[in-house]
Amino acid sequence: MENTHGGKREGAGRKPKADEVKAFSLASPHVEDAFRIIAEIMIDETKRPVDRIASAKIIIEYACGKPKETINQNLNFDEFDITKLVRFKD
Repeated sequence: MENTHGGKREGAGRKPKADEVKAFSLASPHVEDAFRIIAEIMIDETKRPVDRIASAKIIIEYACGKPKETINQNLNFDEFDITKLVRFKD
């Protein structure tokens, strides 16, 4: 009997290491130009402020790293009643 669900999907998972290396080697020669263009947008006062801010954000994130995001998970279970969430049949 054939299993029609679960298991490996076609194209799922991480790409082969060779593909990652190829993509990196294709992009590498353009990294310096990309940063130069981003920096030019950031300092060009004729550009829209939103574009200048976005450019500055990119430079900061790549130079300093993205700041860690915090999530407030303060939950109150004092008044939690599971019987209101789940209905039991007698």
